Amino acid sequence: MNDYWKSIPLFQDLTAEELVEVRSIFANISVTSDTNLITEGDEGDEMFILINGKVRISKHMLIEGMNIPLTEMKNPCKVLANLDNSSYPVFGEIALIDRDQRSATVLVVEDSEFLVTDRLKFFELIERHPAIGCKLLMTIGKRLASTVRRSNNELVKLTTALALALSRSNR
Repeated sequence: MNDYWKSIPLFQDLTAEELVEVRSIFANISVTSDTNLITEGDEGDEMFILINGKVRISKHMLIEGMNIPLTEMKNPCKVLANLDNSSYPVFGEIALIDRDQRSATVLVVEDSEFLVTDRLKFFELIERHPAIGCKLLMTIGKRLASTVRRSNNELVKLTTALALALSRSNR
């Protein structure tokens, strides 16, 4: 077994035997630079783990149909993160669970390698091995909870800044 599997945070609570089972549902894929691994708004049910390379995560700043000055921008997107494989980041875990639209775009910025699984394989594993499923879902849940907390803090900062800006403009 490749040593990096033991270093992937998603698998931190798994025993060596459990990791063997989990490994069976993942495939290795290579993706060339300037390729969207995930495109915001697309439907998907795959989860990816970056094991080698670099990606950029971005999100559209506009809701479809909005008509504000940002629409004049050539590319109204906000870069959320530039990531490499040092922390084995995970992408697509929300779509893996709810099979909904992708919430951001993940652009491969240099040739990269990923582990990939899909919803069917993931939930078949959970059905066969509920203890493994519990550990994986708990880790994903903690990750999602952390993201919600960070987003809530950013939302409070943003709404406070907006309220201050609006109150100053009304003077």
